[in-house]
Amino acid sequence: MTNRSHWFTSLLNFGKDSKGKIVLSVLLSILSVFSGLVPYWAVYRIILYVVAGHKEIHNVLFYIGIALLAYVLQVIFFGCSTMLSHVTAYDILSTIRKRLAQKLMRLPLGVVEAKKIGELKSIMVDKVETIELPLAHIIPEVIGNLLLSLAIFVCMIVIDWRMACAMLITIPISFFAFKKLMSGFNDTYAAQMASNNYMNSSIVEYIEGIEVIKTFNQSQKSYQKYKDAVNDYKTHTLNWFKQTWGYMNLGASILPSTFLGVLPMGMYLVAIHQLDQASFFLCLVLSLGVVAPIKNFTNYVNQLKSIQYAISEVQTILDLEELSQPEQFQQPKNTNITFNDVGFSYTGESEDLVFDHLNFTIPSQTFTAIVGPSGTGKSTIAKLLLRFWDVTRGDILIGDANIKNISPKQLNDLVGFVGQDNFLLNLTFKENIKLGRPEASDQDVIAAAKQAQCHDFIQQLPQGYDTYVGAVGDKLSGGEKQRVTIARMILKDAPIIVLDEATAYVDPDNEQKIQSALNALTHNKTLIVIAHRLSTIKQADQIIVLDQHRIAEQGTHEALLKNQGTYHKMWTIHRGVKDWGVTS
Repeated sequence: MTNRSHWFTSLLNFGKDSKGKIVLSVLLSILSVFSGLVPYWAVYRIILYVVAGHKEIHNVLFYIGIALLAYVLQVIFFGCSTMLSHVTAYDILSTIRKRLAQKLMRLPLGVVEAKKIGELKSIMVDKVETIELPLAHIIPEVIGNLLLSLAIFVCMIVIDWRMACAMLITIPISFFAFKKLMSGFNDTYAAQMASNNYMNSSIVEYIEGIEVIKTFNQSQKSYQKYKDAVNDYKTHTLNWFKQTWGYMNLGASILPSTFLGVLPMGMYLVAIHQLDQASFFLCLVLSLGVVAPIKNFTNYVNQLKSIQYAISEVQTILDLEELSQPEQFQQPKNTNITFNDVGFSYTGESEDLVFDHLNFTIPSQTFTAIVGPSGTGKSTIAKLLLRFWDVTRGDILIGDANIKNISPKQLNDLVGFVGQDNFLLNLTFKENIKLGRPEASDQDVIAAAKQAQCHDFIQQLPQGYDTYVGAVGDKLSGGEKQRVTIARMILKDAPIIVLDEATAYVDPDNEQKIQSALNALTHNKTLIVIAHRLSTIKQADQIIVLDQHRIAEQGTHEALLKNQGTYHKMWTIHRGVKDWGVTS
């Protein structure tokens, strides 16, 4: 399938639910076209009437009335067609954005994170929005203009085929101009859109990083990158206009100049008595009537290309490979967790493995800590269990069921995750907590908040639990946000809890409150803790030590200290840092 047919097929697929509206819009557009032909016929009848020497005004008024009625009907039919096409266009935009959002939820997290925020925003908002205007006008205007031009040409053939051919005399020159205009169009347009994407990403990066930029006095360097991206887009756009402007003007001015052929041909045919004057005047009027439809049609050539490019970008995301799903889901028998010879690479290539041959078991309702130097893949293990990515090789089991064979909903119900980044949606605090269990009552929400040590500060907000996070988000500390996310997890009540550096960057006061919240969250659960602070995991049933892409050691705190291995070195450094902090 060619790229052209591929994007057009995709567009038809997006609009299949609006098929009835599209058909009705086309029918109304056709009625509008035929209504638009009636005034030409009325003018022709009036000319015949006047040329014949008739002086009764009532016949002239009759045809004027028909022309006015036809014009009113044309406006009504065109307006209804345009209204339906706009509704259809927005339906299609809604469908595209919903499918993109649903697709992102089904993709591996690594694939989504590899995309720049500016790029995704550009596709989901800007690119999709560019589809609306041309799409809304294609049905009533492009189809209408093509049909009107064709109908006028047929009328000219009926009157005199030589006049019809004379009307087409400007086409070869215009065709040459438009052919030169479209030469290399795809590559140029793609380059401009790539420049636009880079500019969007640079703008988003500049705004999101403004705090770091100011803190480290990098405003000049960062602004220069932003400025270069904007100038690059400007250069691409201006160069494109310079390359095409001449041909565009040539084609746009020559193509509608139908008089160049019709006028001399008509005068010649009248002179040799092969065309009557009334038909000659009608041909002149018809040739003028074909100008506007042709110009309107050429105006949409570039916009059709923008639709093609936007749909192709959308389809590129929709074609990304999703996490595999089995034909039949398995039901885990318990919450034992097993990593069986697991290896993982972000690229999917065996040469780039973050770790390999991981083998360990986490019995139900036990406390397991995972530690190791930075970059050894501790957080990656947690996200593999949540199936944010699929393993490169090996298997991860929960209760003897491969997580690939567990339904996404059930896996989400089984595993709760509390990380370092605590993102709260711009909903009320109550709604944010209820994300853990949407059907929960207000009493359940309050109980979870009390356990998570966040009830008191929420109560002090202007509308309490009904306060929108966006109204106070900048005033919340990291610890307060984290306690809200913990309340969400308490309400979810998942049997497996994963804590990824949950207390790594909080102050002592918040750490104590968060630790109390975590104790409430993890009671009688299977607990996995990714930790930097080794003092928080001394009571773990087992500690898994990662180093050099593998499990270096595994055991309890006391046993690992006796081994005098990697963990012992880490513990010694940890104690030294604490002692330094006290003595200094």
